[in-house]
Amino acid sequence: MAKIKIVCVVGARPNFMKIAPIMAQLNKPDSKFEPFLVHTGQHYDADMKHRFFDQLGIPEPDMDLGVGSGTHGEQTAEIMKRFEPVLEQQQPAAILVVGDVNSTIACALVAVKKNIKVIHVEAGLRSYDRAMPEEINRVLTDQISDLLFTTERQAHDNLQREGIAAERVHFVGNVMIDTLLGHVKRAVPLQQTLSGLAQSEQFFSDKGFALLTLHRPSNVDNRETLERLLSVVAEISEQLPVIFPVHPRTASRMAQFSLAALIDTPRICRLAPLGYLELLGAMSKAKLVLTDSGGIQEETTALGVPCITLRENTERPITVTQGTNVIVGTDADKIRRAVDDVLTSGGKAGRIPEYWDGKAAARIVAVLEERL
Repeated sequence: MAKIKIVCVVGARPNFMKIAPIMAQLNKPDSKFEPFLVHTGQHYDADMKHRFFDQLGIPEPDMDLGVGSGTHGEQTAEIMKRFEPVLEQQQPAAILVVGDVNSTIACALVAVKKNIKVIHVEAGLRSYDRAMPEEINRVLTDQISDLLFTTERQAHDNLQREGIAAERVHFVGNVMIDTLLGHVKRAVPLQQTLSGLAQSEQFFSDKGFALLTLHRPSNVDNRETLERLLSVVAEISEQLPVIFPVHPRTASRMAQFSLAALIDTPRICRLAPLGYLELLGAMSKAKLVLTDSGGIQEETTALGVPCITLRENTERPITVTQGTNVIVGTDADKIRRAVDDVLTSGGKAGRIPEYWDGKAAARIVAVLEERL
């Protein structure tokens, strides 16, 4: 019996952790499916891509479109242009897209115009902030998807309000947590990541350390906002040393705005971007995490690590209502109070949300077997 071909799409670093467990399930010997993996090249750091693919056991892409950088419009258009011939050549029964990056909406648009089914993993998440490009990508991808897989039950309410038929929606849990639970024992110890750094010893004291990640344009592209965030991080470092893997966009803006001196202190350890296992090793041992990343909000909830989110909203509300996450925006006083709460009382305890159990990808494939 011929296997059912599904073209699976990744485009950016957040996609890698989501696609890994799905590819593992689709590639099982008894699978009914033949996956064809396409990397659009939306994030184009070759070394980082290879590190993630190797660490997560993702097979090399069957095709790399090599799109690279550009404005949102340029990048989306270029992905569409390069992806259409792939579908013409492969003639899949469906395409599977994950998350909310430009590759997600671009490839979904091409597929639906060619009458190819669209499967969206991580559907229904909403920040209700239309100024976020990712929010537009989420809403539009869900509207044109045939099968929508959700990470939390509230997502179903969002989709219902937007007129999406309930029979298209399936609550399966969080594939990001599949990856986390499958790799946490392989996480690279922090001592190894910081090996050879003169200031490393302070990160292994009883007081612990904070982990900072910062990359969203709304935080780093505005000089005043970035200056305010870096200044309060420098203050926090006096209480708790900070590990700061610096995103390329953030590094560029710090240089452009001449702000690097604000965090030029031995109490802040600036690193190049970390691989998945290195970041997981640091996150799992952190006293608290300061971030503007959606995925890290979920991972800290799964790990039980207090998370302080440097955004005005979140598309992952379950990390606040059930998890360890606190939303503080970029207000320095709110950030200070949230850090003080963790240092004095341990912060939010939280609990693991429903179906965040490492079996989401298996549930997805079970639905695909029934529906495709």
